[in-house]
Formats: sequence, C-alpha cells, structure tokens
Amino acid sequence: MKTFKFIAIIASVVFFTTSCVENSGKYKSIVSQRDSLAMEKQALDSNYNQTLVLLNDIESGFSKINESQSQMKVNLKGIEGKKNNKREIIGAQMQAIKETLEQNKLKIEELKQLAAKNGRTNNLLSETIKRLQKEMDDKVVLIETLQLELDQKNIKIVELTSTIDNQSKNIAEQQTVLEQQTSTIKVQDTDLNTVWYCIATSKKLKETKVITAGGLFQSKKVLDTEFDSTAFTQADMRNISSIPTNSKSIKILSIHPKNTYNLVKDDSKNISIEITNPSKFWSVSKYLVVQI
Repeated sequence: MKTFKFIAIIASVVFFTTSCVENSGKYKSIVSQRDSLAMEKQALDSNYNQTLVLLNDIESGFSKINESQSQMKVNLKGIEGKKNNKREIIGAQMQAIKETLEQNKLKIEELKQLAAKNGRTNNLLSETIKRLQKEMDDKVVLIETLQLELDQKNIKIVELTSTIDNQSKNIAEQQTVLEQQTSTIKVQDTDLNTVWYCIATSKKLKETKVITAGGLFQSKKVLDTEFDSTAFTQADMRNISSIPTNSKSIKILSIHPKNTYNLVKDDSKNISIEITNPSKFWSVSKYLVVQI
C-alpha cells in the first residue's frame, strides 16, 4: 500500500513538472523555432523541386530549338525552285522555334524570380541562370538571322499566316453576326413604333370592313373582322405628332385615352388630331380610325 502511494506521488510530480515545462516561455520558443524550421525546410524543398523542373524544361526547350534549327538548315539547301510544300515545312519549323524560344524566355524569368525569392545566394544556380540567359540571347540573334534568310527566299511562316487568317475570319464572322443583330433590333424597334391611321367616311369604312354596321339597337364595331389594310396609312409614332383630317367634323371610333390628344381647328375650321402623349395614345390600339 505504501509502495502504491509512493508511485502515485512520483507520477504526480512528473506530470506537474512536464506541465510546467510545456507552459514555460522557453519551451514555447523552442517549439515555435522547430515549427518555423520545418516550414522553411518545406518551402526550400518546394523551391528546389520547382527549380529542377524549370531547369529541365529550359534545357529541353533549347535542345528542341537546336534540332529544329538543324532540320531547317538542311531544308534550306537548294530551296529555290522547290514546291510550296517544302516552303511550308520550313515556315512551320521557324514558327515552332519562335514559340519554344518565347516559352524558354518566360521560364528563365520565372527561374530568376524563384532564385530571388529564396533569399540566399547560390553561386551554382546564379551561374546556371547566366549561362541560360546568354544562350537565350544567342538564340535570339540566330533567329533574327534565320528570319532574314527566310525573307530573302520569300518563305512565309505558315502557322502565323494561318492564325492571322483565322483571326480575320473570326472578326468578319463576328461583324456579320453584329450586323444581323443590329438589323434585327432595328426591325423590332420599327415594329414596336409602327402605327396606322384611317380617316374616311362611314361608307368607305364599311366598304373596307374597318367597321361593321350594327343593328337597330347595336353600335358599330371597329376592326372586328378581316379589314382592308390598304385603307390605312402607316406611320412611326415617334415622328407623328399631328394628323390632319381635312374635315370640320370628325368622330374617333378607335379607343385612345382622352388626355393624350387634342382636337385643334385651323383657320378653315378643319380639325387636326394633335397627339400630346404618343406612347399612351397608341398604348390601347396601334390603329386609329376616324370617321368624317
């Protein structure tokens, strides 16, 4: 029993001591440093792997350029008088070289940024970057020389020309679609604002079936059946504000809000319909029927 109590006391002391150590500032500082070093190592490993991938891609790109360049030199021998397909092959090779060179240029810049981000001077990596940059500069000069030779032999870069042609085609297609949309909108806009008016005697209105005669106790019906559309004059509601009737007495048979127009007489006492609010005037009916 005494032995058990002794062990319990020792365990309590160890637990208390461990707890005090873990809560101490020194212990927390050590743990923080350890975590910081672990994160730094992880970042270094990541940067190292990225560096290796970039270096491999750049070297592979230069090898590809060298291979294409050698093939071009072979194809350029005796190119005069050759068929167009040989010229197209050379143009395609030149385009591939330019594209690979541009990719390498971007990757070298990315490599420089990665090296600067590391914050530590690495002589071997710095020398490697300098070598790659010099190789890049040499390739640029070489490409310019090759381009001059192609120009002298009137060899065009097929892919580049094709790309420009496709872009021009796309622009033309987009322009066509835009014109069609503009035309459709214009037609719709015209339809929305198109109105018709008919000014005629009761007899003429009946003949053209604009109105139908009612019975003894029935009123006339307006536009109730298939009517003769030639009896109407077409207009744009945005451009018509006054409709002369050339009559001293009129009766508007179609329905239009009363507060949207005025009946105005001229010096000869002839009446004109002055539309004060076009959108509301034509809101109920796009057809104006006036009996004179």
